[in-house]
Amino acid sequence: MVSKLISWALSNRLLVVFGLILLVGAGVKAMLDLPLDAVPDVTNDQVQVLTSVPGLSPLEVERFITFPVEAAMSGIPDVTEIRSVSKFGLSAVTVVFEEGTDIYWARQQVSERLSAAEEMIPPGYGSPELGPISTGLGEIYQFEVRGEPMCAPGAPDTAACWTPMELRTLLDWDIAYRLRSVPGIVEVNTFGGQAKRYEVRIHPARLRAYGLGFQDVLEALERNNLATGGGYIEHAGEQRIIRGEALLTGIDDIENVVLRTDEQGTPVTVGMVADVGLGAVTRQGAVTRDGRGEVVLGITMMLKGANSRVVARDVHRAIEEISKSLPPGVTIDTFYDRTELVNRTVKTVEKNLIEGGVLVILVLLLILGNVRAGLIVASAIPLSMLAAFILMNRFGISGNLMSLGAIDFGLVVDGSVVMIENILRHLEQREDHISPLASIREAALEVGRPVAFAVGIIIIVYLPILTLQGVEGKMFRPMAFTVVFALLGSLVLALTVMPVLATFFLAKTKPKHDTWLMRKLEGIYRPVLERVQGHPKKVLGAAVVLFAGAVLL
Repeated sequence: MVSKLISWALSNRLLVVFGLILLVGAGVKAMLDLPLDAVPDVTNDQVQVLTSVPGLSPLEVERFITFPVEAAMSGIPDVTEIRSVSKFGLSAVTVVFEEGTDIYWARQQVSERLSAAEEMIPPGYGSPELGPISTGLGEIYQFEVRGEPMCAPGAPDTAACWTPMELRTLLDWDIAYRLRSVPGIVEVNTFGGQAKRYEVRIHPARLRAYGLGFQDVLEALERNNLATGGGYIEHAGEQRIIRGEALLTGIDDIENVVLRTDEQGTPVTVGMVADVGLGAVTRQGAVTRDGRGEVVLGITMMLKGANSRVVARDVHRAIEEISKSLPPGVTIDTFYDRTELVNRTVKTVEKNLIEGGVLVILVLLLILGNVRAGLIVASAIPLSMLAAFILMNRFGISGNLMSLGAIDFGLVVDGSVVMIENILRHLEQREDHISPLASIREAALEVGRPVAFAVGIIIIVYLPILTLQGVEGKMFRPMAFTVVFALLGSLVLALTVMPVLATFFLAKTKPKHDTWLMRKLEGIYRPVLERVQGHPKKVLGAAVVLFAGAVLL
């Protein structure tokens, strides 16, 4: 098969060149589309079920919320683990699936079971919701919403300064909503400040004086905070829509909600039995930064599997657009951007690859002694990388410090070095009646099978890594796949492109094969080889001793 492939390539040289051009084009596109990150994402395939139940103790949360949800999740196919955390006012149940499970299928299965869980949860004890499709590496962008000047702690709220509540409201209802529309962002978590709410502080004595209870106030507020439709009436050939608009828009509206009417027809309103005002949602902590006291910040969560560099770039652009429409004195200060970490990682990989490539090219030029031959062999490095990018995109493997940094250029060019070196030797020894094409064909066929076996053996070395599971598999399998893809590309290039390029750039010359460096190395190696061949038992014994020592160590 190898011989047929080489013969076909040399018989269809223009077609091989055309395929090479396609490889370069597809490889460049794959390189630009390749998802990039700093490190591999080792998070397992999981779905979170979150339930907020303010006021319940951890024991009550476990009894009334967590246990019913866990019971409902039992029996879902491909589930490997169900774990939970019950805190004061919060239940978090994590359903872990087998590796490779489609996350959207998994969420569908969990969503179908939530209806059964809700039936087992007592009324008023919260409603379970699915967590975002994100992972621990999903926090790609963090920013602070800053207002200047800030109101002093305890100072009255005036138009001359910004309060933490105003900044939090701006973040929750403006900035976060607009950031959620960025492709690849599944959630924007907000922290710090004070989440605004309207508070109705009831006076029990006034309530009893009017013969009312707490439930009467709750029901009145619910009834009067609605927008309803009442059909339509026809009049003079027109349809007039009947609507009831009773949404509460402020403190005055809440105070004027009627609870009941006494015997004299005087309405009893909420403002007569309670104090209505603005308040803040009860907090369990605060956010500080740089010793400036409390701040308001947002964290964007990236969709699992998305390209972090692209998503972070889009978020940065969205932040710039949002900043233009913010009220005077309000700014957005970014203090964490995953793009910077990814760019540093990419630069580190690029630096290592360039330095390694230059060293390989210099060594090739010194050994081969032919500039054209050295450049032909060196071309296998970028071409193999492009082939690897295509396969990485095809199999969903991201580029990171582990995967891209694992490529060894010495392994990549091995097959091409052997192929071109043998072609140079045959061209040097070629007789005049033999055409350069025939000589190149003979040289390529001579070493084609050994090259294929050599590269195949190197690939087999990485196969055990592909069997790793769990965190180890997520960490090291991308590395092994990338190396295997690059080696496969280098093998195809060595058997097809290298001989074809030799016919274009080496066939018209009759190179001098041995360089001064090779003659020098041969002068050192030949006496050593002759002495070793004269004492085979001693050499084998020393090899066994070294192997045993390595095993013991």
